[in-house]
Amino acid sequence: MSVHALDFGPTHTGQPSHLYRMRNANGMEVDVTDLGASIVSVRVPNRDGELVDVALGFDEVDGYEHNDAAVGGIVGRCANRIEGAQFSLGGKTYQLTANEGPNMLHGGRDMWFERLWEGALIGRKGERRRGASADTVIFGLFSPDGDQGFPGAVDVRVTYKLTDANELKITFDAQPDLETVINLTSHAYWNLNGHNSGDILGHSLHVAAERYTPTGAGKLPDGRKVSVGGTPFDFRLPKAIGRDLTERFNNYDHNFLLGGNGHMQYAATLVGDKTGISMDVATDLPAMLVYTGLELDVADGKDGAHYGPYAGVALETHYTPNAVHHKEYRQPIFSPEHPYQSRTTFTFGTV
Repeated sequence: MSVHALDFGPTHTGQPSHLYRMRNANGMEVDVTDLGASIVSVRVPNRDGELVDVALGFDEVDGYEHNDAAVGGIVGRCANRIEGAQFSLGGKTYQLTANEGPNMLHGGRDMWFERLWEGALIGRKGERRRGASADTVIFGLFSPDGDQGFPGAVDVRVTYKLTDANELKITFDAQPDLETVINLTSHAYWNLNGHNSGDILGHSLHVAAERYTPTGAGKLPDGRKVSVGGTPFDFRLPKAIGRDLTERFNNYDHNFLLGGNGHMQYAATLVGDKTGISMDVATDLPAMLVYTGLELDVADGKDGAHYGPYAGVALETHYTPNAVHHKEYRQPIFSPEHPYQSRTTFTFGTV
């Protein structure tokens, strides 16, 4: 296992950015950058042993600085949607920025996935290194009190680790100094046929969820928990993502309840229909949003790719969107005595 730091070019303010390349004993490679703590590339073997890049991304740092689709980035301080761009906590109402109609999406302003994080390699004995063999890449961000409208300052750490079992492990740690909302996720888009191979509608998807959270106006979960049985949201047996899409129901942007109790559990399997590359998702988080990318329109992807509708699918492990307005859902409320910690693992293979 090795990790090396590479130059990724200057930001628009002239600050240097870096690309961190992890490689395991099987030849699998993962590139991440300190701009947005983002996943840039994930190259995994297909059935023939050839490496295929299965993550949507950008060739240059500029793409991550102007990343409207949150491609590959870490989303915070609160992933996904909050109704009315406001919430109440401790008897006080906090106003956020409305950036999707009247609601907040992915933080609302000054997105975390467009910020430069502090990056470092961590060696096998725990020392910080740059440009040397190491086990992990850790990105850090300080979010001050009032950042994006949220109360309290938060020290955030995101750790990427690639193992020789072809696992990409992501660990999130966030230490607040006041009670606050924290709901983090990786917004990687996956296309297991290759990042520039067309749409993902033929991919097979299995989701280990008995219930999902229906949405009303503004794609906001409304407090209900409904069985997936007899609905297009039933992925309890693997099926093609596009099988139940129609002209009227043409996109998944919906949250599935995993029923977790804080322990790692299997959540989903995605399989590329052309390459046979598979990706298992495991997490200790209570929910996962499946977004099939209908609104994608990214003209400057890697290798000159244009990522259009359905070019990738995001499997966002997190707390249920809009949970702060519905106590029926597990709450993403954390404090100095109860810091945020979560883990999500993507494991790659072939079928």
